[in-house]
Amino acid sequence: MHEHFVDAELPGEPGWRSWDAVDRTRFNALLGSIAYRVEGEGPARRARVRMHPERRHSNLRESVHGGAILAFIDVALFAGARAFGLLEAGTAVTLGLDTQFIGGGTIGEPLDAEVELLRETGRLLFLRGLVVQGETKVAAFSGTVRKPTLR
Repeated sequence: MHEHFVDAELPGEPGWRSWDAVDRTRFNALLGSIAYRVEGEGPARRARVRMHPERRHSNLRESVHGGAILAFIDVALFAGARAFGLLEAGTAVTLGLDTQFIGGGTIGEPLDAEVELLRETGRLLFLRGLVVQGETKVAAFSGTVRKPTLR
């Protein structure tokens, strides 16, 4: 456990870990429980980050609200970096996030972000990926994260 997040194996879900905010009054808790796992090896390695959209994540069309998807993508950048062993929870920040919406997300079905590390420098992580529900592509994204400053 880190002081801000609980990172633990998910019982009955081999390979999956939970990554949940300790302080349920923080923004991350709005998304509900987040889970992640690493898939593949070498250059094909990806982190799969999962949320479970509920009614509170819906828009008036009964689809997943675009703002909820954007928030999920932002959190997925950090959970993915965590899955790769590159970040602890803390003071890293998103410097840029580019998103293209491709389709709608369905409430009640797991929403996954497939996160790929493109490059790591001394201070930055460059990531990209897709948000999917099963075979349906919901959004594509790329983001840059600045690692925490060591003090």
